[in-house]
Amino acid sequence: MSQGFQIDGVEYSVEGLSKEGMELIERLKFTGHVLDELSNQRALLTKAKNAYISDLKLEIVQGRTGVDLGALLSND
Repeated sequence: MSQGFQIDGVEYSVEGLSKEGMELIERLKFTGHVLDELSNQRALLTKAKNAYISDLKLEIVQGRTGVDLGALLSND
């Protein structure tokens, strides 16, 4: 069974590729993995940013009203 790779939804065989062609495929795969990792990092950082904004909003409300919404809304 020969290996293959996809570009723009089209499946290609590695059969007959030169050493340089195989190296390019490996670089393409590596680039794809790095892009996936960066996408995951972006999602994580976006979630952290949103949590910081939420905490900051609670601080602002507490500073203006004196009411600790975090304590009121916690399940403790």
